[in-house]
Amino acid sequence: MKEKITAIIASSLLFINVIFWCSLLFILTPIKFILPEIAVRKVMDPIFSSIAGAWISCNSGWMKLTQNTLWDIELPDNLNPKGWYFVSSNHQSWVDILVLQHVLNGKIPFLKFFLKQELIRVPIMGQAWWALDFPFMKRFSKSYLEKHPEMKGKDVETTKKACEKFKYMPTSVMNFFEGTRLTPSKHEKQQSPYKHLLNPKSGGFAFALNAMGDKFQSLLDCTIVYPNGTPSFADFMHGKVPKVIVRIREIPIPEEFCKGDYENDIEFKAEFQSWISTIWQDKDKQIESLQKETLIQSARSHVSPI
Repeated sequence: MKEKITAIIASSLLFINVIFWCSLLFILTPIKFILPEIAVRKVMDPIFSSIAGAWISCNSGWMKLTQNTLWDIELPDNLNPKGWYFVSSNHQSWVDILVLQHVLNGKIPFLKFFLKQELIRVPIMGQAWWALDFPFMKRFSKSYLEKHPEMKGKDVETTKKACEKFKYMPTSVMNFFEGTRLTPSKHEKQQSPYKHLLNPKSGGFAFALNAMGDKFQSLLDCTIVYPNGTPSFADFMHGKVPKVIVRIREIPIPEEFCKGDYENDIEFKAEFQSWISTIWQDKDKQIESLQKETLIQSARSHVSPI
């Protein structure tokens, strides 16, 4: 009964939060069509980012009010809310998005996620993401490109065009390298060499660096662990996530990776993928270590004193 009440309160507060801040966004959005592009970036973007930051702060507020989650967080001390960051994380649940927003809000610029083009049709949220200049990705399968060769490279152009908007003000671009949430079936189907991760897809990151690599000061590599098992969004709303572990490290981006041609230069692509693979190997080891550490702590807490 308590869990149902928690879910009702959390869902209600989430809904009210969405309606309030989206309404404010939609009232201001028409101004973006009136002002010149530069004016939009210099005048309206800071206003929209402030609204988004307040939205996330309110999310953190209802989360604290309705959840008893223990947060174990370690992140760099020198994060800059006026910097440019590319942010990536392992991906297990829709809860990951709430976790990352909660942990990083106010410490770096508002997170803008790479989204599939189809998500722009999601009622209210799709229009809000568009208003906030989230980069929408339109990816084509190999079979589609075989039938429509004229579309080759269009997805790259879309990514670059989306990222070029971020040159004018501090921005954090977020991308889940795995491209999808980790599940046992996906892990098995991929025959992933990683124990706790799917294979990383580095194309989106490479295209973003090519578009504005001189702006990104570093890569923020985020690792999320749910010691009590991967929660669904419903689990979170019911207050069934007792602990979340987050580890964030800042990784310098090699200058050469901001200038190469990922699409056509085979050698560059191999070097870039090798760099990402090294990061992924370290992340896999870190997840394993954090899980073992949690098991040891749990075992000690259940040992009765003599």
